[in-house]
Amino acid sequence: MGYAGLTAERLTRAGAELADEVGFEQVTVSELARRFDVKVASLYSHLKNSRDLKTRIALLALEELADRAADALAGRAGKDALTAFGHVYRDYAREHPGRYAAAQFRLDPKTAAASAGGRHAQMTRAILRGYDLAEPDQTHAVRLLGSVFHGYVSLELAGGFSHSSPDSEESWSRALDALDALLRNWPAA
Repeated sequence: MGYAGLTAERLTRAGAELADEVGFEQVTVSELARRFDVKVASLYSHLKNSRDLKTRIALLALEELADRAADALAGRAGKDALTAFGHVYRDYAREHPGRYAAAQFRLDPKTAAASAGGRHAQMTRAILRGYDLAEPDQTHAVRLLGSVFHGYVSLELAGGFSHSSPDSEESWSRALDALDALLRNWPAA
């Protein structure tokens, strides 16, 4: 029997908060036990190990991101949808850096297939329908968007743009404009 009030969901949410505070890589069952002032063994009735905890945090982060993106994309198309989608990722990463890192955690194929990751791909492809890209260009564009969004956000979180002008906000806006222009004028194979 587990510690009163502890559930896998409560531990996952606490783990996600811990990730935002100390970094996703620092999250362990031991660290979580310290947070609740319980013995590590008390958590093993809810979690298998630290990998299980990290997987649960990753699934939570993917779900939160997908929900935010779905809300932001409702009723939007073209550049408006592209911009809203990009802002969701950037804002989420700034608000929840540990959870954002968790969303990049490598999941086993079965877990990944059941995760909200598929919703992310569907939303990205829905945005790209507004740009009339056929396969395989659509897949190339999905990868490009993911690379630009993740790359920009990761560099920004690491302080990569904080020591020069123009402001990173201006560069972000220009990057979104450039992506829109590229998608509207996708090069022929």
